[in-house]
Amino acid sequence: MKKLMAIALTAAMSLGLLAGCGSSSSTASEAPASSAASSAVSETPASSAVSSAAEEAAASSTADAAESDLEYVKANGKLVVGITDFAPMDYKDESGNWIGFDADMAKAFAESLGVEVEFVEIDWDNKILELDGKTIDCVWNGMTLTDEVKSAMNCTGAYLNNAQIVVVPADKADQYQTEESLAELNFAVEAGSAGEAVATEKGLNATPVKAQADALMEVAAGTSDAAIIDSLMAAAMVGEGTGYETLTYTIGLSTEEYGVGFRKGSDLTDALNDFFKSAYADGSMQTIAETYGVQAALVEQQ
Repeated sequence: MKKLMAIALTAAMSLGLLAGCGSSSSTASEAPASSAASSAVSETPASSAVSSAAEEAAASSTADAAESDLEYVKANGKLVVGITDFAPMDYKDESGNWIGFDADMAKAFAESLGVEVEFVEIDWDNKILELDGKTIDCVWNGMTLTDEVKSAMNCTGAYLNNAQIVVVPADKADQYQTEESLAELNFAVEAGSAGEAVATEKGLNATPVKAQADALMEVAAGTSDAAIIDSLMAAAMVGEGTGYETLTYTIGLSTEEYGVGFRKGSDLTDALNDFFKSAYADGSMQTIAETYGVQAALVEQQ
């Protein structure tokens, strides 16, 4: 019940608040025809080879530019998905398999393309470098659609609503119910995340850590006073019946939306947008959302 209330709060907050060939020109001089013929004969095999190599390189470059990400993924036989350990989006079950709302949706999308899915844990702060370097094919891990993200990637439409919220020890929660009360706290935030961005925006003291799960560990261990994490994660991992029963969440600092990121110009973006629409229409997206308790945060796909 607590998780569903938190998700409903996120959805409500989202309604309230809210990318010469240098022309070598040779000048012909007047010369006898025999001289011109002699000049033509003097062209060496080496210069012909260089010219041929340049033409092949240009053709190869054009082919690479024309290659679609969709064809690239199908040729590889797999969709490589960049993630972090982030319940309820992507996390491992007791057998070590990746599950979660994003993980299950990624599996379904890969199946629709006729390929396998491979999950790769990345350093979230390096997600754009990983994507452009083709070590992953997309970033699909509860990624907030910030201006920086949308300018560096081709992004899908939003599929979930979210918020950045404050997590503190439960026995101190009554002291931190307003933004003003947070001024002297030391926060743990995931490097490169929306949580770090909102901490910077609001002038809060923040120390970046590798993942949101690490931010929770810092608060539980007492090495940080508080954390700023996604509300969907907090609903799944904080409070009674979770691994962090001594922690709780208090106020929201921002509202946002999740999307999936591909390389700039990628035709996989349209393919996934179409898949989201069909999965929403046939109810399979809602079924997966209910499995992980995020159904109240779903964004209608149309």
